[in-house]
Amino acid sequence: MRKRLDPVNVALGPCTGVILDGQRIAFELAEAKVELQIYRADIVRLRVVGIEEDFEDFSYAVVRNAEKTDLSWNSTTNGWLLSTGSLDLEVQANPLRFTLKNKEGKILLADDAAFGISRIGREWYNYKTLRDDEIFMGLGEKTGHLNRRGKWYQHWNTDAFAYGEEDDPLYMSTPFYMGLSGGAAYGVFVDSTYRSIFNFGASNHRFSYFQVPDGGLDQYLFASGGVSEIVQAYAWLTGTSPLPPKWSLGYQQCRYSYYPDKEVLNVARTFREKHIPCDVIYLDIHYMDQYKLFTWNNKEFPDPEAFVRALLDMNFQVVVIIDPGVKVEVGYHAYESGKQQDLFVKLPDGTYYSGDVWPGTCHFPDFTLAETRKWWGEQFASLAKMGIKGYWNDMNEPVTWGKKLPDFIEFDFDGFGATHRKAHNVYGMQMARATAEGIKKLLPNTRAFVLSRAGYSGSQRFAASWTGDNSASDDHMLLGVRLMLNMGLAGLSFTGVDIGGFVGEANPQLFTRWMQIGAFSPLFRGHTMINSRDSEPWSYGEEAEEISRNFIKLRYRLMPYLYSAFHESSQNGLPVARSLAFDYWQDAHIYDRRWGHEYLFGSAILVAAMNSWMPIQKVYLPKGLWHNLYNGESYAGAQIHTIDTPREVLPVFVKESAVLPMQMPGAFVGGESKEYLDLHLFSGYTLYEGYWYNDDGTSYSYESGDFEKRSLVHDGENKTLVIGQSEGNFNSGIAQLRIFLHGIASAEMLINGSKQPVQHETVRFIEPISNFDPFFQGGEHLWEHKHVPSVCIPYTRSEIKITY
Repeated sequence: MRKRLDPVNVALGPCTGVILDGQRIAFELAEAKVELQIYRADIVRLRVVGIEEDFEDFSYAVVRNAEKTDLSWNSTTNGWLLSTGSLDLEVQANPLRFTLKNKEGKILLADDAAFGISRIGREWYNYKTLRDDEIFMGLGEKTGHLNRRGKWYQHWNTDAFAYGEEDDPLYMSTPFYMGLSGGAAYGVFVDSTYRSIFNFGASNHRFSYFQVPDGGLDQYLFASGGVSEIVQAYAWLTGTSPLPPKWSLGYQQCRYSYYPDKEVLNVARTFREKHIPCDVIYLDIHYMDQYKLFTWNNKEFPDPEAFVRALLDMNFQVVVIIDPGVKVEVGYHAYESGKQQDLFVKLPDGTYYSGDVWPGTCHFPDFTLAETRKWWGEQFASLAKMGIKGYWNDMNEPVTWGKKLPDFIEFDFDGFGATHRKAHNVYGMQMARATAEGIKKLLPNTRAFVLSRAGYSGSQRFAASWTGDNSASDDHMLLGVRLMLNMGLAGLSFTGVDIGGFVGEANPQLFTRWMQIGAFSPLFRGHTMINSRDSEPWSYGEEAEEISRNFIKLRYRLMPYLYSAFHESSQNGLPVARSLAFDYWQDAHIYDRRWGHEYLFGSAILVAAMNSWMPIQKVYLPKGLWHNLYNGESYAGAQIHTIDTPREVLPVFVKESAVLPMQMPGAFVGGESKEYLDLHLFSGYTLYEGYWYNDDGTSYSYESGDFEKRSLVHDGENKTLVIGQSEGNFNSGIAQLRIFLHGIASAEMLINGSKQPVQHETVRFIEPISNFDPFFQGGEHLWEHKHVPSVCIPYTRSEIKITY
């Protein structure tokens, strides 16, 4: 018989004993080391390595230590039962298998009886029983649809230029997913930075599984409740997005590339002359001297300080691109200082790895080395001194021409050592970390904006993300919505796409629809590539310009609502753009692909993203009562509705009883009138609980109490709104509070018990566009709220109770 050369599958065998050490339980086996750790009442950590290995207590993703938790550990007829107040974990001793149940006793996930946790050589697998009704979602920046059943995916950060609708992998790796079955939900985070694979029943009907090629299995199991609770638990574990500078929530204009300086300034002036709000202009690689980092192209930008100052004087913030590759060039300061301090990644023979990218042959900083991160941050000093507060980390998968770095490149991995196989997926994350930490040292009381293309679980702590090099098509526009929502399911809150498409050219209809969707995206950035048509809002004709202006202004009008949603995300990890699964995961309709582009924007607004060319389309509205944002028309929930979708509006609905804080828009964030804070109440029969949050929008003073936060509790059935007493020390400078009642008939309001007569107003959130087409079927009568009762009262920080 010929000798077998390939290693065979070896599943975990019998457990011969356990060792209890507080919240850790070690299992004695012949073929592996296995350890359980109660991380929190609703989170269990399960680790497995080969018998010849030791556990590695290091993670770039996890920021929390285990929380002290009461637990019970009892013997059963075939093993043991671990219980907390939130979960039960059944442990079968022979062979060692695990079954997770929620506090109601429902099975959440169970090891396959035969295979369970297995290994082939150094590669580890965990096979889970696949149930008939099981739905899978998550994994972050992955193409496809909400329900990932029947598909498989891999995590390997990839430069995916003009990626297709089913391409995988893309730019980021977040190995966290959720499963739903039998009316119960669970989550799994596999903390492995290697190229991992997740199979949700592709090519088989028996099991789902995940696999990692080396380093053992380190997984966190979540039994936290529904989808929203699980994502919040995952964010507790891996961190939340920090509160961004408020200006970064405004419209951002980018292209590859704006140059020379006169062109950039002309674009900025045009925004102001056309009264189109905008806060940010980007500089792509052509601002640099031969694409070398931390330099300026003196021909195209002869006086960078004066140029940046001119943009700042027009109230534009500047974001500059910074890639990781440092050109190998004698005398070039970044190369010389990095070489002198020995900060670049190396080959096993001790020489620096070299690869070609935009500047030519480059070395690459080892961002997994603390000294490198410190050095990298210091390189931004001249840019920060100019007043630049935005930094765009691109090409940081990392990628070189040829797109195949050698596996044996060596990284420090913060003292643990690693090859490129292990460090690749965290390279972009650690670059973003080095950028964010460095800018904070240079500008200690100024919030900066960092945007990163690549990342790993936990990247949300350092940078916003976007979906890379998309294409100008309706299909790609809607794919971008799905990607954004999937990233939100993986804890990534500050996300967006290249509006208008990076590759190819949009037509006016596609561009305006994309701008409308962008206005309801966390990151609102237009971008296109070199040698393509102009793609500013005025570049597609007068009608497209008017529609774009409408929706950019609507974005700025909603800034108090949006900034409050970002604050909430910084506290609990709920994304700003939320899949309907967050609130309606038990509604089977939301897994229908027809509704995969509908989402919640914050807690109260539902956006139905549509293609750009169909004038009549269908929407599904979940349970409850919903109101058209533009005219107040009401729709019953848990139903499919056929609605008009003319090009000048995107279908947007407001949840019943919701309260939307708004303001009058300015030309830029901070340029709005602060005289009024407007609260728009919508009719309903439910209780709405939200809040309004404000601070200076630029500094870290809010961390010391310099903010203003007020609860907003609207009892639609009993017709009362309670505006809580102001928390915090910040003075928002508001003089008047205006209350608008949508879909509510009222002749008077009681303000803290005192009668206040109401005015009846016509309210427009968007302006009518000009009649460019004699066959145009729109009209201002469609997009306004008539006879809206309103009152205007002096603003006070005390509690205000309003009855209507």
